[in-house]
Amino acid sequence: MIDFRAYFAGALFVTGVLVGSVVGGTPPVHAADQIPSNNAEIQLSFAPLVKKVAPAVVNVYASRTVERRQRISPFFDDPFFRRFFGDRAFGEPRTQRRVQSSLGSGVIISGQGIIITNNHVIENADEVRVALADRREFDAEIVLKDERTDLAVLKIDAPDEDFPHVSFANSDELEVGDLVLAIGNPFGVGQTVTQGIVSAVARTQVGVSDYQFFIQTDAAINPGNSGGALIDVRGNLVGINTAIFSRSGGSNGIGFAIPANMVKVVASAAGDGDYVRRPWIGASLQPVSSDIAMGLGLDRPRGVLVTRIFPDSPAEQAGLEVGDLIVAVGENEINDPNSFGYRLATREIGSSATLRVLRGQEEVALTIALQEAPETVPRDMRQIGGRSPFAGATVMNLSPAVAEELRVRDEYEGVIISQVENGSAAQYVGLRRGDIVVAVNGVEIESAQFLQRVSRERPRRWLIEIQRDGKLRRLSVRG
Repeated sequence: MIDFRAYFAGALFVTGVLVGSVVGGTPPVHAADQIPSNNAEIQLSFAPLVKKVAPAVVNVYASRTVERRQRISPFFDDPFFRRFFGDRAFGEPRTQRRVQSSLGSGVIISGQGIIITNNHVIENADEVRVALADRREFDAEIVLKDERTDLAVLKIDAPDEDFPHVSFANSDELEVGDLVLAIGNPFGVGQTVTQGIVSAVARTQVGVSDYQFFIQTDAAINPGNSGGALIDVRGNLVGINTAIFSRSGGSNGIGFAIPANMVKVVASAAGDGDYVRRPWIGASLQPVSSDIAMGLGLDRPRGVLVTRIFPDSPAEQAGLEVGDLIVAVGENEINDPNSFGYRLATREIGSSATLRVLRGQEEVALTIALQEAPETVPRDMRQIGGRSPFAGATVMNLSPAVAEELRVRDEYEGVIISQVENGSAAQYVGLRRGDIVVAVNGVEIESAQFLQRVSRERPRRWLIEIQRDGKLRRLSVRG
């Protein structure tokens, strides 16, 4: 059996270049409408299309300076040794600096120099520079980074320029078999164009971002293509090339692109602030297996099953019930929680969506309001100090808003760890970002303030209960 591994399509972490493109507007021309009927049509070329789009695809150089502190003793990173002997016992640290660079692709989507690329190309960058197809170079500002979609928005620092750019297509109108072109900078060799077809339009098990809903293509995509453009035969952007399946790291004809409709959401958010606002309905969903489908009397697995409703949420207000089977959002069929999340995320906050729901043997239509996740209790962020196992952890009260920020699913109450310092006692005992602290020494933790007070105690042994990825874990630590 071949063991395929998922790779980001453009993470060449050698010298930073970022290329990509965005396109839009009219629906794609389908292959069925364009079958060649004579020898002249067979000799048609994509050259005019490439000449139109290529100037909007740019190389982006992203670099960051990394500092590493070194000491003579191998024990200086152990918080328990440092507690008893102090920092001076291990000698003065020596700082080494080096520059890391990454290579990718990007796409200009407006004449003002707004660029879309992948977040993993420019993540943690101190400096970003873009090179246009005509070899001009400009500094670029990072306007927005969105880990959840693996997209980022850049702005070229040149207010008097009118840059070539491309428009967005409606990616929902893309069909399997449509011709597409991929444009980017694979392996740093320079701008490259490859051609293929759409192999699938809703791949949901790729595993490279929170929103698992990708266009699959056989157009050759390689390292360096990340952030590059996937365009239709009208020169409109249908997706941003992001990942590949490969054994070697090179193209095996299985590439994935983020649909243009999701890209538009992130691009629009950059004009409103520094984060993406997403709809929250307040319901937990479960995929439908063959056994569940049989129990529900379905001829095949489809839809998503509602397993929990958060009080006073949009789901409750819309009349959604536990046990309902959501089979469609508007006209778009739903087959798993990933496709449901994508369909909601590409709709605007403040609007509404129609859910088609199977309730028993009856299909009903429910209208649900799309709103941001609320902060139902103040987050009350606190950094734990002292000599407890929580020292070095930042904690806060959990709410739907905090759960969205920390990418925690279906948990909206309790106390959550939002950050753990490197080399801290909290890291040493195995605490992580996203852990929910359930109890300490048999006492239920109800708030961040209470956890901070409990952490000042000096028991001989700490018994800590946390919830991680939906599972309860118990830690025992000597005091």
